Amino acid sequence: MENKQDTVLQIEHLTVCYETEDATVQAVNDISFTLQAGKTLGLVGETGAGKTTTALSVLRLVPEPPGNVSGRVLLNGRDIYQVKKSDLDQIRGKEVSMIFQDPMTVLNPVFTVGKQIAECFEIHEHCSKHEAMEKAAQMLKLVGISPERLHEYPHQFSGGMKQRVVIAIALACNPSLLIADEPTTALDVTIQAQVLQLMRQLKEKSQMAMIMITHDLGIVAEICDQVAVMYAGRIVEMGTLEDVFRRTKHPYTEGLFHSIPNIFNRQEELKPIPGRMPNPTDLPPGCAFAPRCAYAVEQCRKQLPTLQPCSESHRVACIRYAEPGFRVERSRGV
Repeated sequence: MENKQDTVLQIEHLTVCYETEDATVQAVNDISFTLQAGKTLGLVGETGAGKTTTALSVLRLVPEPPGNVSGRVLLNGRDIYQVKKSDLDQIRGKEVSMIFQDPMTVLNPVFTVGKQIAECFEIHEHCSKHEAMEKAAQMLKLVGISPERLHEYPHQFSGGMKQRVVIAIALACNPSLLIADEPTTALDVTIQAQVLQLMRQLKEKSQMAMIMITHDLGIVAEICDQVAVMYAGRIVEMGTLEDVFRRTKHPYTEGLFHSIPNIFNRQEELKPIPGRMPNPTDLPPGCAFAPRCAYAVEQCRKQLPTLQPCSESHRVACIRYAEPGFRVERSRGV
C-alpha cells in the first residue's frame, strides 16, 4: 500500500487538448498516476505520445489558449490548477523543477551562469545577492564544475557542462519533484553516463521524486523504479521496472523492445513497429494502437481499453491480455 503522506505527485484523469481553427488536437487523454518521494518514473513512448505535454501540465505551463486542461494535478496534496497564477512562481523552482531537453537554448546567453543559479535563491529563499552567489558556487561544485567558473557565460561551457548548469538551477532549492525531459539527448555517450550518474546521486541524497521523460529504454533501465508507456496520449502499460521489462503485457511495449538491437545476437534483425502513430486530431474509435498491432481483433477497433490491474503493481490497457493463453512475445529486455 502507498503511503499518502509520501505521495509527491498525484495526477487524476488529466486531459489536454489544443484547439486550432481546423481541429482539436487530443494531446493527453485521461491519464492518472501517483509518484512517491524518492521514486523515479520513466515516461516512455514515441515522439508525439504526449510525454512532454504531461510534464508541462504538471508545471501548469500549457498555454491556455490554445490549450485546454482538465483533471487534477496534486503536488504535495495541493491542486496546482486551483492556485492563483501570481503564486505559481513560488511553486516552480521551489516545489517542482524541470530540466528541459536542450541545454543550449535554456540558458540566457547574456547572464553569467552564477547569476542564473543565484536567481533561484534570491526568489525562493530571499537571500542577499552575495549569499545567493555563495550558494550558486556550492551548487556548481555539487554538479562537478569548479566554483571559479561562476562568472563565466554559457558560451564558454561545453554541452555537457551546460547541462550540468541546468541541473544545478533545477536542484538549487531542493524541489520535491524534478522533471527531466530527455536530459541527455544532445550529449555524447560518455557525458550521458556522467549526467545520469550525477542525477541518480543527487536524487538519492535528497529523496526527491523524479519523472524521466525519454524514448531510450536503456536510460529507463538504469535510473527508473517505475515505468509508464504512453501511446497517442494514453498510458497503455504501467508498473515497476521489473513488471514492464520482464513481464511485458502490452503489444506496443513489446514493439518498443523489439526495435532495440540485440547485442548478444548481432545477426538478429530488428522488428520495427509497422505504420505510424495516429493523427491526434483524428484518433480511431477503439484502441489507438490497433491499426499497427499484430494481435488486434475486431473488438480492438471498437472498444476503448482502460488500464486494468494484472498484478498489485502492474496495469495494462489491452482488452486481450486476460484471455486464456494470450501473451505477447517475451521481450529481450535491455
